[in-house]
Amino acid sequence: MPRPIEALIHTAALAHNLARARAAAPGARLWAVVKANAYGHGIERAYEGLRGADGFALLDLAEAERVRALGWRGPVLLLEGVFEPRDLETVSRLDLWHTVHCAEQIDWLAAHKTAAPQHVFLKMNSGMNRLGFRPASYRAAWVRLNALPQVAEIGLMTHFSDADGVHGIEAQLQAFRAATRDLPGERTVANSAAILRHHGAGGLLAGPDADDWVRAGIMSYGSAPDFPEHDAAHWQLMPAMTLRTRLIATQQLGRGDSVGYGSTFVAGQPMRIGIAACGYADGYPRHAPHGTPVLVDGVRTATVGRVSMDMLAVDLAPVPGARIGSEVTLWGRSGAPQAAAGSPILSIDEVARSAATIGYELMCALAQRVPARAVSQ
Repeated sequence: MPRPIEALIHTAALAHNLARARAAAPGARLWAVVKANAYGHGIERAYEGLRGADGFALLDLAEAERVRALGWRGPVLLLEGVFEPRDLETVSRLDLWHTVHCAEQIDWLAAHKTAAPQHVFLKMNSGMNRLGFRPASYRAAWVRLNALPQVAEIGLMTHFSDADGVHGIEAQLQAFRAATRDLPGERTVANSAAILRHHGAGGLLAGPDADDWVRAGIMSYGSAPDFPEHDAAHWQLMPAMTLRTRLIATQQLGRGDSVGYGSTFVAGQPMRIGIAACGYADGYPRHAPHGTPVLVDGVRTATVGRVSMDMLAVDLAPVPGARIGSEVTLWGRSGAPQAAAGSPILSIDEVARSAATIGYELMCALAQRVPARAVSQ
C-alpha cells in the first residue's frame, strides 16, 4: 500500500471563503489569487471551488495557460506583468490582462504588434517599495500608456504593506488617491487583509472610492491574514487544505529516554509516543519545535523531539487508545470517525506560529511527493 500521508483540498471551503470575501467587499468584483500553484493547493484541484470568482490573478504565463486550459474564459491578470517583450505575444494569444509596474514594460508594449489592444493595470509604489511607479511619476506613466494603440483600458493598482497590522493603510491609500484623482479606470488596492479589515461600513475602503476589484489571496485558502490578532474562525473562514497521515509505530519510553536526532527531547517520566509518516521532505517544517500542536484521532496533542525527513513523533498521553493506523492531522480538519462531533480543526496558522513562520509558507511548501486530491466536503 502507498505511504499513508495525503493532502485534501476542500473545494466547498474555497467557495465558502470566496463568499466571505464578497460579503466583506460588497459591490466589488473578485480576483481569486492562484499564484504559487494556488498557494500550494494546486490550480487544477482548487479551480472548482474558485470558479465563482470574477477573475483569476496569478504570477506567470504557465499558470495562465493552466487556467485557460481548464476552460476559464473570463479575466486573467498577471500580477507582475510580463518579464520580457516576447511574453506579450502570449498575452495576446491568451487574452490576458497584465500589470505594468516599470518604464521598460511600457517600452515593450509600445513596440508590440497586436491586432487587439490589451487591458493593463498600472501599478503604483505607494510605500511597499517592491514594484510600481512612485506617486510623483505615476500620472506621466498613465499618459504614456494612454497614448498607445496597444492599450485598451488602464486600471489603477497598488499593494498595501501593512493592511494586516497597526500601521494600517491610511498613508498609502492617501498617496494612491491623490495621485489617481481624476484618472479614469477600475481600481484594485485591497488584498485579503484589506478586504476583511478595511472594507465595509465605516472602513477606509468603503463609499464612493471603494475598490472595483479586490484580490482574495490567503483568505481564499482559509488562513487569517492578520493572525494572531484574529484567527480564521473570527473571520468565518474554513481551512481549504488538510494535511494528514497515520501512525506507523508506537514506542514506550522510560524516564531518561530520548527521541529523535540530537536527543533534543528527553522523557522526564514514562510515556507513550507515536511515530507519524510525515517529515520535512513532505513540507512539514523541520524547525517546528517540540510541542507543536497536532491532532491524533481528532484529539489535540503535540510533537515530541526533532522532525526527521520522513517521520515525526507525537505524544500519545492525551490519546490512550491511539494505535498503528490512527489518523494524525498535521493541519486542517480531522476526519477520524472516533473524533468528537464537529470535525475538529487544527489551524495552519497555529502550526505556523509554533514553527516561527506563516501559514502561507506551509501551504506553498507542500512537497510534490505528497499525494493531493480535491474533495467536495
